[in-house]
Amino acid sequence: MNRVALAGNPNVGKSTLFNALTGLRQHTGNWAGKTVATAQGEYIFEGQEYQLVDLPGTYSLAAHSQEEAVARDYIESGQADGVVVVCDATCLERNLILVLQVLELTGRVLVCVNLMDEAERLGVEVDLPALSKRLGVPVVGAAGGRQDGLEELKAAIARLVSTDAPAAPRREPQERVTLAERYAAQVVRSRRMDRQRRQQKLDRLLTSKSTGIPLMLLLFGLVVWLTVAGANGPSALLTALFARIGEALEGWLANAPAWLRGVLLDGVYRVTAWVVAVMLPPMAIFFPLFTLLEDLGYLPRVAFVMDHAFQKCRTCGKQCLTMCMVYTILHYRRQRISTD
Repeated sequence: MNRVALAGNPNVGKSTLFNALTGLRQHTGNWAGKTVATAQGEYIFEGQEYQLVDLPGTYSLAAHSQEEAVARDYIESGQADGVVVVCDATCLERNLILVLQVLELTGRVLVCVNLMDEAERLGVEVDLPALSKRLGVPVVGAAGGRQDGLEELKAAIARLVSTDAPAAPRREPQERVTLAERYAAQVVRSRRMDRQRRQQKLDRLLTSKSTGIPLMLLLFGLVVWLTVAGANGPSALLTALFARIGEALEGWLANAPAWLRGVLLDGVYRVTAWVVAVMLPPMAIFFPLFTLLEDLGYLPRVAFVMDHAFQKCRTCGKQCLTMCMVYTILHYRRQRISTD
């Protein structure tokens, strides 16, 4: 079986391509000794079986986080017969930095420029043959959401695992950035459409030092308020419903021993009912709101804005999102306890 690793930045459609290629022939788990999730799947192309290993999404291989360490160690280990680096066609320059890092670990690399449909909508054109010539590795285009380019990708993977190439020489971080900027400028052509200009203005508004943090606090405050205010009604209804069911259970267990009533009613039913009534409503509101912000592309911008501050605590900006989730749920939980 040929084993191929999928690498790429977060939010480049890597998992979409993985699911499109493998279908239902996949399974998930954790890396050995790590809490980072992994997904593996298989597909058959021209009579050959291929196993895809979906590496954690990461912006670099500097091993500053568990995701980066896992991705780097797996590529360095040589367990994969080839590495497919998935890039976002709408922001190719940032993605090329990871491509250059992977090329320093192995020469058996295929670059898949994904989201070509989104790039076309924004007026962005990527010269794939020119990019392949500059990187020295095969480059294919795809649109994973529409399942375009999958056959070309499979054929390119088949050629990748049957060839061998040396790794590129190591470069300094700034040299990689400069090289990525140069390649992107040479192969990307952009028709500055009104939508793209609006997107750039929005990026400046959401990530600048003067407006990024105030807007983040305002939006997260709104999310917390919607979660707390919206969960009060459903929580009260669930509490009343469970109270009635509890009264009925007390009647059914009236003749049961006291210790059995204590275990079933106080120990099992009331604890479970309280957890469901208090925790389910805010989670049912908060997580869809957070998913909406993720789909709109706002959460990666929050991580970018907060990354500098969180680096001082030896962590990354993505931790801000986890802290916000934990605070919202615990804040509502404290409010319910004080109300009850």
